[in-house]
Formats: sequence, C-alpha cells, structure tokens
Amino acid sequence: MKALATLKPALLAAALSVLAALPVTAQERVLNLYSARHYQTDEALYGNFTKATGIRINRVEADDAGILARLKAEGTASPADVILLVDAARLWRGEQDGLFQPVKSAVLDRRIPPQLRGTDSGQGPQWVAVSTRARVIVYDKAAVKPADVDSYDKLAAPALKGKICIRSGSHPYNLSLFGSVLERQGPARTEAWLKGVADNLARAPKGGDTDQIRSVAAGECAVALTNTYYFARLLRSTTAADRDLVARVGVIFPDQAGAGTHVNISGAAVARHAKHRDAAVAFLEYLSGDEAQRMLADGNNEYPAVPGVQTDNPALIAMGKFKAETVPIAKVGAATAQVQQMLDRVGFK
Repeated sequence: MKALATLKPALLAAALSVLAALPVTAQERVLNLYSARHYQTDEALYGNFTKATGIRINRVEADDAGILARLKAEGTASPADVILLVDAARLWRGEQDGLFQPVKSAVLDRRIPPQLRGTDSGQGPQWVAVSTRARVIVYDKAAVKPADVDSYDKLAAPALKGKICIRSGSHPYNLSLFGSVLERQGPARTEAWLKGVADNLARAPKGGDTDQIRSVAAGECAVALTNTYYFARLLRSTTAADRDLVARVGVIFPDQAGAGTHVNISGAAVARHAKHRDAAVAFLEYLSGDEAQRMLADGNNEYPAVPGVQTDNPALIAMGKFKAETVPIAKVGAATAQVQQMLDRVGFK
C-alpha cells in the first residue's frame, strides 16, 4: 500500500476498494496504516515492529484532514486499521465523527498518562498520544525581555502592541493552544485575551511556524508562537544562515510558574472498521514502548508521550526541561469549535 500512496486519487480509491474486498483470514499478518506522519525515521520504526511480530505494515500517507475525509468516504469498506494524526483537535474530530473505536489495554493504561488520551466511556480511550510537542514563545533578544513573554497571558499585554507574528489563528496548532486557555480560564477571559492578541499583531497571520521564527529574526516582529520541533530543526541545522537565525532569537516555555506550557500531540487510533484489530492494538502498544517512543520523538524533534523515557536529541537538551500543563488533551480538542467562534467574533483570522 505504500506504493498506492503515489497513485492519482481516482486510481487510489479504486485500488483501496479492491484491497478492502479481499478476504480476511486468521492467517493474515498485515496492518493497514493511514499516517499523517511523513518522517523517514518512522520507516525504521515500522520495520522493527515487523521484525518483532511478523506483521507487515502497508501505509498510506496524507495530511490529517485528508485522512479523516478518506475514512468518511470509505465507510465500512475502509481497509484502515490504525490512524496516526498529528494534532489533538483532529483526533477529537475523528472521534466525534465515529471514525475510531475504543481500545482497552492495560499496557496503554500503564504507559500513556490519562491527560494524553481520548475520551474513555468505560471501554477504553478512542486514541492515545504517541509523542508530544510544546507550543512556545520565541522573541527578539535585542527588543524584548524574557520577563515580558514568560506567559501566554502577556501576549495580550499593551506592551506588545504591533510586535507579534503568528500563523492563522484557525490553524489546528493555535486552536489547540487557545482551547487549552479556554479550559483553564473560561469563555469571557479567553475571548478578551484573544482580542488582545489580535490587537497586538504586527501583520496579518500568514505562513507556518518556521516563517514566524524567521520573521522575528528579520525584525518584522519581536514575538511569535511556534511548536518546539520547528525551533529544534533550526538548532540542528548545518546551514550557517539557520545558525545565525537562532542566535538572534530566544525561546521561552510559558507559564512555568503557573499551569505549565501547552503541549499538543501526535496520536494513534484504531479505525472503527479495522479488519485486523488485534494487530492494530498490538501496534499501539508497541508505539508506547521505550525504543519506539525514542524513535517517534527523535524523528521529528518531539518529546516522548511516556513519562521517564529519555532521548539524546541535542536540540531538545539545549532547549532544556520544562513543566507541561496537565489539561486533558481530549478537552482541548473539544474546546476548539467554541474557540473558532470566538476568533470570528474578535476578527482573529
């Protein structure tokens, strides 16, 4: 199925239909994975799983939205067994749309913290985190003091008027952060805060997280939000321009004296109509193992979802340890619809 991912959409749909129609037998040792992760290091991860279990992994890659749309279109005929997505809000959406199934696993219960799992109605969560990333603040060291940006609240302060760069407020990474703020502070304070941040923008939202870091380094703005792995990539870059860039900016893990820094996740779920459920559950449990956790995290400069698992990623070590928030990520995902309404009301594009 890896090869199928390169086919044109119509041919891919036809090929998947044929695959779904094939007879399923107890002797089959296969797992069909739909993944929004596109990292070469994951290849070794999948290979190790096959060596350990004899279960071969077929893979289709797309972005989060494309995977969810495909699952809806395929319905009960879907060949998907495991879904890997890279944002809590999208995982929550898949859960709400009935695309996943609950998984009861003592291994996952023991390994994955409760706040990094989907909703559990008694049959187990419908998804679990496999890696995490923090949403941090970067700033121009020549123009801003660390104390001015050591909390998310301060992004709405009048002192930062005209100084903030950000990608679209409606991007899932920002929606998840804003959903976390909503869970902690309630609707009235959150909407006022969003209005304050929108009023402090140096320009209209555009670009991705790396673009925001570059804009700070170039002096277009003085403050920006980014996921940690974007900053870590620049730290690990062998390009002189990237090294000069990170030398000009600082990074802050917000709210270390309070609730902690917001974290988002990559997460895994068992598809609702999985034809190889036992293999799918085994794969999720495998992803929670120490070796897999290190590979998942290092492959994209992220952090393990399992507490206590150590990585030797030099960029993450250089950025230092931090206190993460404990707001349940499932609640964060659920809050994003309300956040979007707030963004529309305050004119935050």
